[in-house]
Amino acid sequence: MSTAKHGKPILRATLGIAALVAIAFFANWLMNLSALGKTGIDLTEDKVHTLSEGTKAIIKDLDAPVVVRYYATRKSESLPRDLKLYMRKVDDLLKQYAALSNGKLRIEYLDPQPDTDAEDSANIDGLQGQRIVDGSYEENIFHGVAISCLDQREVLPFLSPADETRLEYELSRAVAQVAQAKKPVIGLMSAHNLVGGPPSMPGQQGSPPWAIYQQLNQAYDVRALGMQPEKLDPAEITVLILIHPADITPETEFKIDQYVLGGGTVIACLDSYSFVASQMGGGNPMMGGGMNTSSTLPTLLPAWGVEFTARQVLADRNYATKLRDGRVAPALLTLTADAFPRKDDLVTQGLNDLWLIFSGSYSVTGGKGLSSSVLLQASPNSALVDGTRASQIDQTLLTSMVPDQKQHAIALRLAGKFNTAFPNGDPAKAADEEAAEDEVVPPPSDDEQEGQVAATDAEPKKAPPADNALKQAREEGSVILLGDSDFLFDQFAYQPAQFGNMMIYTPINGNSVLFFNLLDQATGSKHLIGSRSRASTRRPFTLVQEMEADFEQEKGKFIEEREKSRAEFQRQIDEIISERQAKGEALLTEEQQAELNRLRGLVVEENRKIREGQKDLKRKKDKLSRNATVLNVLVIPLIVFIIALLVQIRRRSVREAR
Repeated sequence: MSTAKHGKPILRATLGIAALVAIAFFANWLMNLSALGKTGIDLTEDKVHTLSEGTKAIIKDLDAPVVVRYYATRKSESLPRDLKLYMRKVDDLLKQYAALSNGKLRIEYLDPQPDTDAEDSANIDGLQGQRIVDGSYEENIFHGVAISCLDQREVLPFLSPADETRLEYELSRAVAQVAQAKKPVIGLMSAHNLVGGPPSMPGQQGSPPWAIYQQLNQAYDVRALGMQPEKLDPAEITVLILIHPADITPETEFKIDQYVLGGGTVIACLDSYSFVASQMGGGNPMMGGGMNTSSTLPTLLPAWGVEFTARQVLADRNYATKLRDGRVAPALLTLTADAFPRKDDLVTQGLNDLWLIFSGSYSVTGGKGLSSSVLLQASPNSALVDGTRASQIDQTLLTSMVPDQKQHAIALRLAGKFNTAFPNGDPAKAADEEAAEDEVVPPPSDDEQEGQVAATDAEPKKAPPADNALKQAREEGSVILLGDSDFLFDQFAYQPAQFGNMMIYTPINGNSVLFFNLLDQATGSKHLIGSRSRASTRRPFTLVQEMEADFEQEKGKFIEEREKSRAEFQRQIDEIISERQAKGEALLTEEQQAELNRLRGLVVEENRKIREGQKDLKRKKDKLSRNATVLNVLVIPLIVFIIALLVQIRRRSVREAR
């Protein structure tokens, strides 16, 4: 009797707990099936867990059904932990894509185990499995997607955790590409060998293609034109890209001129001092190179109302880069969001970290009927310095450079109806005509003269060939000018990582982001810009950078004074030694020794002031770091606690009022 009496409460409690578990399970299941269950609140600063507006626009604009086959080897004992966690993130992102598409985008989840139909499908789609070796056990791991729409297909052969920041962009780009009829055609001109090539000598390794070229090939139909293209037709080439067009000829400039007049779009990455060219023997035939370290468009730029610095590069104290060895390089520009004057421009929106290597400066002279806008600019604390001196990381630049308070544009956009830069037509034809005029022809004989007279009487004179060159634009064109080309080089834009038998290139800053944003806008893929803007996750501490710039400027005065003291000290030493030698004295007098001690004391005092300034700067930086830590660890949780407490008090007061 007692046992039954006590057993009923236990049974009821057990059934109640089981019912609660069942209710929670089915409620979670039903919520997951509904649209509400696929929504959430993203409280991160940059909304990194929320689809960008560009991705949303791409998905909503789909006209034909898109199929995403997601291959992930999940049942594997050798699956790395970081890859397993990354698979969950990909799952969540693809669910957001499918939920937003209203049935136009379908996800197929496939697990390619050995000797299965899923593995055969992965091989047919062109996915690359990664060989994972765990002791004596080997397994092929697949983790990629194949996206198809009608007869178009895009493949991301392997989704690496190292490339997480580009995941949304790569997926959105692939979806946008398969939804298009064909890829845009990109014309590429450069004095550099961007496409790579075979080894120059047997036994050596060939030069690999630049990472930027590999990524261009993934999204566009790229045509390497060299520096002397046969023709440039805007009806065929969507965008023309120039990357360090060193020693460009007037004939090539004329073809670019006609391309722009025909309504074409040009993205020109010029350079006042190309570090990459200098490392490849630029300007020095003894080093096996000879490529000019400076590149410009000498005829086109003046016709467009633009001036570009030659041999001089920008140095900027506010955007100076601090190197690992402690040196400060004012001509290596680490640009933050303050360098983007147009906050509403989709090209630069969301960017906060660019790294430019000895960039040049543009200035608009105007008067050519074109609209111009500055995309990137230096700070007022900048000046032009010698490129060779800047490339040597000369520390005296910090003290010797005098800011000119000018607006130095690093990137410009020109648009409108351009006028020709070649009013006299094709310079190649003009050169041929001059050569023909200069050619010495022997006088004809009497019989030849009679034959020429008869031919002249019998045949009418032929008119000279018509000049079909455009003098004015048929359609509005667009030109984007950047003052640096090295910023696209692998070393300055990407972090390579070997994953299995693949090389993954992850952006380390916003360099490639800016370039592809410009390209997407030029090709009409404007929706992709928002997806890529989150590629750079680095957040420079701009306040600390400004403090360091101010201190470097202040320290420069100390260094200058110290150098003057040292010069004066050396001059007086020379005088004392000369006087002693003239008199034949072996030792210094007490007055001379006192003067030397006084000058040495001045140098020691200046060194002490510099050390105190450095300590003061470090104390300020430590204080900022400490305040940020306190804010994150204590203040924010305290605010959350206070809000929760107020809500609880409010609820209690409502219950008591009832």
